[in-house]
Amino acid sequence: MASELIPNGYFEWLEALKGRIQAARSRAALAVNSELIRLYHQIGYDILQRQTQLGWGAKVIERVARDLKATFPDMKGFSTTNLKYMRYFAEHCPDVQFGQQPADQLPWFHIVTLLTRLEPSEREWYALQTVAQGWSRLTLEQHIQNRLHQRQGAAISNFALRLPTPDSALAHETLKDPYLFDFLGLADDAHEREIENALIRHITRFLLELGSGFAFLGRQFRLEVAGDEFFIDLLFYHTRLKCYVVVEIKAGAFKPEHIGQLNFYLSVVDAQVKAEEDNPTIGLLLCRKQNRLVAQYAVNGIDKPIGVAEYKLLENLSEPLLRNLPSIEEIEAELAENVGDEDE
Repeated sequence: MASELIPNGYFEWLEALKGRIQAARSRAALAVNSELIRLYHQIGYDILQRQTQLGWGAKVIERVARDLKATFPDMKGFSTTNLKYMRYFAEHCPDVQFGQQPADQLPWFHIVTLLTRLEPSEREWYALQTVAQGWSRLTLEQHIQNRLHQRQGAAISNFALRLPTPDSALAHETLKDPYLFDFLGLADDAHEREIENALIRHITRFLLELGSGFAFLGRQFRLEVAGDEFFIDLLFYHTRLKCYVVVEIKAGAFKPEHIGQLNFYLSVVDAQVKAEEDNPTIGLLLCRKQNRLVAQYAVNGIDKPIGVAEYKLLENLSEPLLRNLPSIEEIEAELAENVGDEDE
């Protein structure tokens, strides 16, 4: 049997075709989701209006749930719980927007999480990040629990002094303070090498805590300068910043001399590892605790871009971080029984 003749340019065309098909599928899925979210909002609005203006009682939601399930037995989403969420959605998000972020770009149970776990002032930030980063609902819930919006961009740095404006702003928002390493299962008296080993064992959780864009390249990364060996604790490449990121871990409190060591590592990486098209290497010093003013003075006197942040091995989350809004306690109690079937 003669071999099939493949015309010139076929594979390039095929890859482009695959890309267009995938893009069309994504647009179709987004359109379907948008229609569903707007339907849920309209149902919630209708229930809200009839209860507030026509005096319909709370029990009407149970009746609506039964009637809709009977009419549309193949459709999920019409439980009493979900209808209460729809009403709450219409009441607290009347324009189908979380600030500048259209709610219909989010999956339904992401919206439920934003409504029930956050104050109105916090919802827009998490909604924007969810769409931009493609967070799953589990990831969104974890970031809410760990107060990501309060920690993001809070590290001490000299980026504004050492990086051009667009890059400095992005780099600043990339770092957190503090970093939460409670998933390592280590006590507060753990040594640097123990922490480093545990971070590598839990590399997936570590990368999640670092944030999107970090690619892990190695631990104890070897550098050689004039016959002397030096070892970087952790080396990453950041795909959005387009630069190497050197991470050094200190088991104790911040000391200004730590910056000198990290600055040396950055100089060597820039000279020996960084490609011409890469941006300047960034350093991140993680310490058990710091005096922010001392850390700021220390990094301001360094030519290389460096950030300083604390990390916590044990994090006791206070009750407000696990809160549910009091006005929907009944819904939350019902959710435990019903949400499993609705979220399949």
